[in-house]
Amino acid sequence: MFTLEDYFAVFADFLGGHAALALYLFVIMDVRGWQMLKKLPALLLSPLLATLLDAVLYARFPDHYVFRYCAFSCAILLMCTLWIRWAWRIGFWYAFAAACMAGMFQVAASGLAQILLLDSEIPYTALIAVYGAVALVSAALLHRLHFGRWFRLLLEDSSVQRRMALFFFGLEAAMEAFSLLQEGIQPEYLVPYYALVLVMAGLAVGLVIYLSQRLDASRKMEVQRDVIAQQQLYERDLEAIQREVRAFRHDYKNLLAGLSEQAGKGELDELRASLSQLDAGFDQHIGERIQASVHLGNVRVPQVRSLLLSKLAVMEQKGIDCRLEALYPVERIGMDPWDFTRCLGILLDNAAEAALEAETPWVEIVLLSQQDRLSLRVSNPYNGAIDPDRIWTEGFSTKGERRGLGLPSYQRILRDYPHTVASTSWANGVFVQELVVEEKA
Repeated sequence: MFTLEDYFAVFADFLGGHAALALYLFVIMDVRGWQMLKKLPALLLSPLLATLLDAVLYARFPDHYVFRYCAFSCAILLMCTLWIRWAWRIGFWYAFAAACMAGMFQVAASGLAQILLLDSEIPYTALIAVYGAVALVSAALLHRLHFGRWFRLLLEDSSVQRRMALFFFGLEAAMEAFSLLQEGIQPEYLVPYYALVLVMAGLAVGLVIYLSQRLDASRKMEVQRDVIAQQQLYERDLEAIQREVRAFRHDYKNLLAGLSEQAGKGELDELRASLSQLDAGFDQHIGERIQASVHLGNVRVPQVRSLLLSKLAVMEQKGIDCRLEALYPVERIGMDPWDFTRCLGILLDNAAEAALEAETPWVEIVLLSQQDRLSLRVSNPYNGAIDPDRIWTEGFSTKGERRGLGLPSYQRILRDYPHTVASTSWANGVFVQELVVEEKA
């Protein structure tokens, strides 16, 4: 039977493990700021419930330690996953992958502490102190490697989250199996045994970073190919303007002759009508193209201009009236251009999809560059009902299940940039997304 002292010992052991687990989770989720610390007390339920579960299982299966270990380990993993999902408002598989990865690091830190303290007579408090120091140092190293950024990049695509989560679960299960096997390892083999555990953790870190870097490089190559393709589209648009100008110039003398004849006859009303018609025709055929080209030419960040060219072409094919306004040159952005491009792409995709539901589909894009900030506003018509608290929840969409994956990704990107401000408004049938990027001090 469990005594009160046994309860406290088991709870203290679970609490120490959860403290290291939470530390690694903060690195994996790339937390910046202290706002998440307010949600940390809820995690205390996990070691408490795990202690009670261990006591119940011990009463029922006192001779089956492996079964009890697997049971409370799975329970801890599930409870931590639920806490991560609640704290970060992310999907189950993303949270499960993060919990498995943090569990791997926690077991590896325990193994490294065991290497440093192979003497069984060392006090328990000293062991906890060394364990905590190992966890802090290794977490700082992971933060220095920007592991959280690479982990987020790898799992950003919702289609791979389940597979990656199950893969990390397999690695976590292997690490836990190694932890169980240590009881049967002879003392002279403990150091290479724990070293093998550390090598497994290091390989897992290297694999995540390698896959993320390959994915990042692939995306950048794809964007660069889009830049070349869309530059060609831009050049064709300019050539079309030149052809329109040449055609207008060809008819210019005939138009002047007609206007001169009307003026000579004193037909002022007909003259005014002809001039208005000429002006409207010019704006329709040439003026709008020139104006759009001028605004697009003011966007001087290649990644952003390429994306705008691509999205404008797609919207035109879908019959969406897209209006771009960039009155002043946009030459720099106070965040990584690739991240800003991803944010802009998410907003434009959502706006175009919602605009198609309107009777007259349109999307308006405004880029306003000032001395120390860049403001982006994307507007579109939308006549449905919008819950502002749910649109940021992963998986929520007004179009149905498993389609609302853009805005949560948009929000996760912006977490890396505390000097950005995102806002959402909806009034009179117009949905507006705004993003203000301040220059870093």
